[in-house]
Amino acid sequence: MCGIVGYIGEKQASPVLLDGLSKLEYRGYDSAGIAVYDGSKINIEKSKGRLKVLSDLIDGGKKLKGTCGIGHTRWATHGEPSDVNSHPHTNKVGNIAIVHNGIIENYMKLKTYLISKGYEFVSETDTEVIAHLADYYYKGDIIDTVIKIINKVEGSYALGIISSEHPDEIIAVRKDSPLIVGLGDGENYIASDIPAILKYTKNVYLIDDNEIAVLKKSGVTLYNTDKEVIEKEVFEVNWDIQSAEKGGYEHFMFKEIMEEPIGIANTVNPIIKQGLIKFDKIPKKLHIVACGSAYHVGVVGKYVIEKLAKIPVEVDIASEYRYRDPLLTEDTLVVIISQSGETADTLAALRDSKKRGAKIFGIVNVVGSSIARESDEVLYTLAGPEIAVATTKAYSTQLTAIYLLALSLAKANGNLSAEEEKAYCDELMRLPDYVSDMIKQKEKIQYYASRFYNSKSVFFIGRGLDYAISLEGSLKLKEISYIHSEAYGAGELKHGTISLIEDGTLVVALATQDALYEKTMSNIKEVKARGAVVLAITEDGHYNIEETSDAVLYIPKTNPLFTPSLAVTLLQLFAYYVASLKGCDIDKPRNLAKSVTVE
Repeated sequence: MCGIVGYIGEKQASPVLLDGLSKLEYRGYDSAGIAVYDGSKINIEKSKGRLKVLSDLIDGGKKLKGTCGIGHTRWATHGEPSDVNSHPHTNKVGNIAIVHNGIIENYMKLKTYLISKGYEFVSETDTEVIAHLADYYYKGDIIDTVIKIINKVEGSYALGIISSEHPDEIIAVRKDSPLIVGLGDGENYIASDIPAILKYTKNVYLIDDNEIAVLKKSGVTLYNTDKEVIEKEVFEVNWDIQSAEKGGYEHFMFKEIMEEPIGIANTVNPIIKQGLIKFDKIPKKLHIVACGSAYHVGVVGKYVIEKLAKIPVEVDIASEYRYRDPLLTEDTLVVIISQSGETADTLAALRDSKKRGAKIFGIVNVVGSSIARESDEVLYTLAGPEIAVATTKAYSTQLTAIYLLALSLAKANGNLSAEEEKAYCDELMRLPDYVSDMIKQKEKIQYYASRFYNSKSVFFIGRGLDYAISLEGSLKLKEISYIHSEAYGAGELKHGTISLIEDGTLVVALATQDALYEKTMSNIKEVKARGAVVLAITEDGHYNIEETSDAVLYIPKTNPLFTPSLAVTLLQLFAYYVASLKGCDIDKPRNLAKSVTVE
């Protein structure tokens, strides 16, 4: 949510800021703005709507001159989307400009105090409080000012600040909201995420909470809140710029589905070749904590880990986890799953779990992210950058990571013989080829999408792991096509859901588990008898399903614990083609953001 970019150097800042912000559009936003120092004053342009509105307003940056500036794409939290509420925000005289990601929880208290001191507010945002606080505290030293702000505000923030009193500097600081500093030759950058500056540099500082970065074109200095200079290793990004571009595909989502086989292979191969993960201490219980699609991975993980490792598993939505007062001990392993490694609720759950004495195992896609750095152990999903808001390859590689974790725990627990380990690992190594075979069915899936894209409501049903993967199939469809869809355990149909089935209702039925196949077949017959149209997904060999289903997609026979990786690719493609036929904005669906960095 929200995006920050800053530049200081020899080039004109505005085009760099616009370019960087364009690489952050996937984060979700409803307005955009930039502030540039022109040598005498700070000039600001901002507007509601897409970044193109802002770009047209300033002629691609040509109308806003200067070599130092900050930019922002805003996701509305405090105050509606509007030109006035857009960032950057300034103090009254306009010599300080600020962009902010996050939420200031005590902003009303601070706003009331500032109003009592004579300050006037023009926006409804919490961010404007910071601009006026900076004005109130500024006594000639910008670092002292930022330290006072840090000590005063409560909540989450990533801040980029410029001041005409310090024309050769950008100040940046963060707490619980992602921010990096990019290092160039005679120029430096700040950004919310790597893609914004990948075109310009691969060398970055990963800023930790309450670290203050002072950027000049000649270099970057980092301070702590005691105003002491701190040293930090330079992190080198191993992505190439092409991996963050569409590469000829119409949408990032489709490109990222095509990249699933290589992402799975990259995640599996190092672990298999070097040996499964070793545990110094075998946990007696696991809690899997995540949000959205990552939570659905956790549901799969519960089935797989309990089956293989015989360790009890609880799965929690991260935003609810802390508030149920979970029972954790030093024998509990908390598995934190996040693509970005910066998801606010998930990160908060991690920190709360550590305070309670639990060990943290992170499954993360972004190297050096907050969750990766704060976990006791981390398994990286090597999916590469994922730009589309709706996750595909990150989800698939998270599934792969869960399989590897389950096998490692099973081996450590003595529940996996050498022969079984080899068989499972061999099958995991085949997953990229199986997923490639799923992708080859895209024309058939596109045809089915053309038959069903006018559906008003869709129900996904399955049992066991098929139910777990139905959750993700339903989410994919609803988030990018805006069709109402729900996932249900097939055995729950008679407990209420079946009353919603009427003539023409589309039911997507997953029946990939041999042990549950006949029971799911009975459920398919139940919905067919009430007028449903059924799209079924099952394994090769179950051809009798065609007698009761209107359309069928097949996956090859594999270990039943790994079928989610095959079925989900078909469901992702189905959602993609339905959304495409409906003319939806597939990579940037309405109201959604890629990185949810506020609670």
